Amino acid sequence: MSLDAAPGIVAITLVTVATLVIGTWGLRFSRTTSDFFVASRTVHPRLNASAIGGEYLSAASFLGVAGLVLLNGADMLWYPVGWTAGYLVLLVLVAAPLRRSGAYTLPDFAEARLGSRGVRSACSVLVVAIGWLYLLPQFQGAGLTLRSAVGAPTWVGPVIVGVVVLANVTSGGMRSITFVQAFQYWLKLTALLVPAAVLLVVWAGDSSPRPSGAGDWSVPLASGGGSGLYVTYSLIIATFLGTMGLPHVVVRFYTNPDGRAARRTTLVVLVLLGLFYLLPPVYGALGRVYAPELAATGRSDALVLELPRIMVDGLLGEVLTGMVTAGAFAAFLSTSSGLSIAVAGVLSQDVTGRAWWGRRLGGVSAFRVAAVVAVTVPCIVALLVPNLGVARAVGLAFAMAAATFCPLLLLGIWWRRLTSYGAVAGLAIGGLSSAVAIAWTVRTPAPSGWVDALMGQPAAWTVPLALLTMVVVSLGTRARVPDHADRFLVRLHTPETVDLDRG
Repeated sequence: MSLDAAPGIVAITLVTVATLVIGTWGLRFSRTTSDFFVASRTVHPRLNASAIGGEYLSAASFLGVAGLVLLNGADMLWYPVGWTAGYLVLLVLVAAPLRRSGAYTLPDFAEARLGSRGVRSACSVLVVAIGWLYLLPQFQGAGLTLRSAVGAPTWVGPVIVGVVVLANVTSGGMRSITFVQAFQYWLKLTALLVPAAVLLVVWAGDSSPRPSGAGDWSVPLASGGGSGLYVTYSLIIATFLGTMGLPHVVVRFYTNPDGRAARRTTLVVLVLLGLFYLLPPVYGALGRVYAPELAATGRSDALVLELPRIMVDGLLGEVLTGMVTAGAFAAFLSTSSGLSIAVAGVLSQDVTGRAWWGRRLGGVSAFRVAAVVAVTVPCIVALLVPNLGVARAVGLAFAMAAATFCPLLLLGIWWRRLTSYGAVAGLAIGGLSSAVAIAWTVRTPAPSGWVDALMGQPAAWTVPLALLTMVVVSLGTRARVPDHADRFLVRLHTPETVDLDRG
């Protein structure tokens, strides 16, 4: 083992051991099916907010934002702004009603609201697709981290993350993962904050040098004329509206005791995310001064991992490198755990729990089998497909979520006249158009021109198209409005302290 690899190996080992220990401790509280799916809906808002921060701050947040700022400057700050502001939309429009629905998963909510197995099936397919699309950059980022930190082959990272996540998810489910993710939020914050403070001191001691071309890298709108402006606004739409459609985010609100707690959780999340997202741009800006070669060689996503060693010599630089490595690895573990639980919850209810080689599995057994599938498939794909760039892949997942579940949740919660036909049509249009855009983007390594811009950031046209489709088809199928729609909406918008039966 080389001396340079030692900090990374120690950091990854400590994070892995701590994750397994906390997960095993949380196992003491996991006994029922409800514990595995939604932690029996008893998670306190502060604990839940830390857990949400732990799972939401993914590879794209920890590594991707700094890499994007290194490549493109302050234009890319729309990513953290949008990812944080998405919770404001959740707070105002979705959080409390979704918790009052009593559902375990998004397909549960859709079926309860519209009384349709077809809508449920469409939602299940989309949850799995979005979850796996979001899992890919977590596994790929883990490979990047181990390669940069310890020189390991890129396949080692996905395998280690997959094994650790499977161990925690299958042993304790949501109850166990909640404690793990809460711990990992504070670990990630510390792992970025302490090195950033030291690096800023070093920068100030160097007479505060500025990046070359500093006058043209902080334009608040994307460069590139009209298409660049379109990309900026489409990105804002995807990040603002995509948050509410991410399966691992939505499932967290089902774990709150009631709608009021769901709102309190969202408020705390806004504070925690805002605090965290102050830090990655610092690395991006310092990288433009001290490590511009990383952008030239296509290694921008490794900036956070390599900058401490570039700026600080000796033991201190190695310690700081170990800290950011630990934070990055925690990011992959926490986000992968949340996504795996969300995908496994859907698979266990709609696939493994219904038929498994001709026989039906019980709740916890079905969940465990589904978790193996939920983790194994994207892990294998991550080993086979080329790296998309962590922030780029996550951005595509947000765009698909914004074009599918965002219209369904907004109309399902706030519009009585939504029908199952309208919902399925909108989900199909939003999902297919997003899939076409993703396929186009993956096959276009060097995008240029308007078509590539429209496909690379599709939310500006896919979201209105899906929303309009749901409304028009629903209006054309008025007779299919569920008989229970009025009562269900009253349930969504009435505080739990009101006795509906007596009222």
